[in-house]
Amino acid sequence: MKSFLPAMVLGLFAGHASTAEMTVQNDSLTNFGTAIIQAGFVAGEQGASWLTSPCDGNIVAVQIFWLSTTGATGQLLGDAINIYRSGTFPTPGALAQEIAAPLLTDGAINEYRFLDDNSTVPLMVPVSNNETFVVAYRFSENPLPSGPSLATDADGIHSGRNAIYAFLGAGTYFWYSSESFGVSGDWVIRAVVDCQAGGGSADVSAAISTTPSLYTPGAAISHTVTISNAGPANAPSVIVVDAFPASYTGTTWACAASGGATCTSGGSGNISQVVNLPTGSHVTYTVNATVAAGTSGIVSNSVTAVVNAPASDPDTGNNTATANTAPASDRIFASSFEATP
Repeated sequence: MKSFLPAMVLGLFAGHASTAEMTVQNDSLTNFGTAIIQAGFVAGEQGASWLTSPCDGNIVAVQIFWLSTTGATGQLLGDAINIYRSGTFPTPGALAQEIAAPLLTDGAINEYRFLDDNSTVPLMVPVSNNETFVVAYRFSENPLPSGPSLATDADGIHSGRNAIYAFLGAGTYFWYSSESFGVSGDWVIRAVVDCQAGGGSADVSAAISTTPSLYTPGAAISHTVTISNAGPANAPSVIVVDAFPASYTGTTWACAASGGATCTSGGSGNISQVVNLPTGSHVTYTVNATVAAGTSGIVSNSVTAVVNAPASDPDTGNNTATANTAPASDRIFASSFEATP
């Protein structure tokens, strides 16, 4: 079993949130308070805080206190910050979102509000009042004994709120409570939840079209998928899901946003992402695939948009759209002549 040998240092940090946002934390660290470097990790391990949402809203930022004994080692490109749904402590549930390759600055609370380096795709994870979720930092390399590394506060640990994903050798990792490794403080790993009062009514709808109108096995097929918000309220957290038919191969997609909406620019395979839809805006997905050879019968593709807090959808009947495409061999000739036998 590993041991975490702490070094006492002076913690300096800063944070901010709008009036609608609440910072969720287990730790008690304050400006100029004492923190403890926890440098016993190895690459691939994680330190995790189990947090509880104070409202129906969205996780819009996460914060990591990154610290060395000098507080002056500069910046480091980390592995990932993972946000999980609640599981059974100390093991989290399903992965809700990942921030890949976060840039960590020594001696500061590092706050992350976007999923990409260009700050175009906002972090947006819907949560409900009193819902437990988990924020974890995953190490890309072994920290030195002097750090920089994750840090804890210095005034005790909350039971059942701090966990470690530990490497036990031979490629084996398991989740444990932090206390089992002698960690005596709470991780300074936090989340910012946007508690937009009351939310609002947002009529989000889905539409889909297909080109060509009839498919040929072995040939290309494409869909145009549009997700729109007719308002009157903004819908900052809409989950778009399109699980493509098994008969589609090589599926790729691209997303274009208008009216202030945001979405991931593109990808391959099924679509499953959170988009931001201000009132009057829409996102459009262009999907390209090949219909597998030997396919027959009707090929059905459905897309669904689910509106999450703080908005609510007054009409869920238009949130799913389906394209049923018949094979070209089913074409009924409508010309004015018939073939002679």
